[in-house]
Amino acid sequence: MHRIGLVLFPGCQVLSLAPLAVFEMANFESGKPFYEVRVLSETGGPVQTSFGVTVDTQRFGRATFDTLIFGGGPSIAPSSPGLLDFVRKSVRASRRVAGPCTGAFILAEAGVLDGRRATTHWRHARQFQAMYPNVKLEEDRIFIVDGPIWTSAGMTAMLDLALSMVEKDLGAEAARIAAKNMVLFHRRAGGQSQFSTLLDLDPKSDRIQEALTYARRHLRTLRSVEQLAEAAHLSPRQFSRAFRAETGQSPAQAIENLRLEAARLMMEEGRHPIEVVARETGFANRERMRRAFLRAYGQSPQAMRRQITAVG
Repeated sequence: MHRIGLVLFPGCQVLSLAPLAVFEMANFESGKPFYEVRVLSETGGPVQTSFGVTVDTQRFGRATFDTLIFGGGPSIAPSSPGLLDFVRKSVRASRRVAGPCTGAFILAEAGVLDGRRATTHWRHARQFQAMYPNVKLEEDRIFIVDGPIWTSAGMTAMLDLALSMVEKDLGAEAARIAAKNMVLFHRRAGGQSQFSTLLDLDPKSDRIQEALTYARRHLRTLRSVEQLAEAAHLSPRQFSRAFRAETGQSPAQAIENLRLEAARLMMEEGRHPIEVVARETGFANRERMRRAFLRAYGQSPQAMRRQITAVG
């Protein structure tokens, strides 16, 4: 049985508890208690979160854990000497230690991230870099694994991190089923950007949202604005006007951005040939995709692949 310790402190965020749902679901699907979870704190007893919800915890002790996850808070504040000492001991005694979101600050303050790659919530990235210049921060990543230490972006990225842990322990199918049962679209790859094209577009009406959802599902075969207009139940002219008014982009620009995001994700998740990536994301051929990458990222798909391989 894998013993997991979730470490809380006064003022931590309620979402620090989120990864427990992933391990609970993995236990449920495996039909046996593969994971045993304990919620810990320095002093034990009730710990009040930043939202006022109180969580009962056990005091740090001599128990050993396969995995320790340190929760984050809404603001950055110095950690207690006892908490920092527990972090250092945990890195020596546990198979893996995680600091999701601002939990990365706790690991960095303890000195265990020096010389390692890490990430955190984009909102706190500049502050993190200023405070801990010896850490190789990669702010535009969902999560990063460097040896035994895991860090992640904002709190919901905790779910991706936890699902990746389940995949390491129980296999890809177990992680896929857990994600499906939690109604998650998929486990995002660690290298995926914290920013989403669909979030950036932020359409106001259901019709435009439905058209974008249709586009994302049919990138390979999508060939015309007329297809999107039909999905939105509008004429092509009405659709183009409404789309630009709501998103600030033309349909063609938005679809190219969705294709770029999908292509980049395919390259980060696997080693598909460039031709396959271009075909599956609707670019039709590698030259069209190359030109789009140069416009958006200032580098070719081949150069980006080399970069991904170098840091992977």
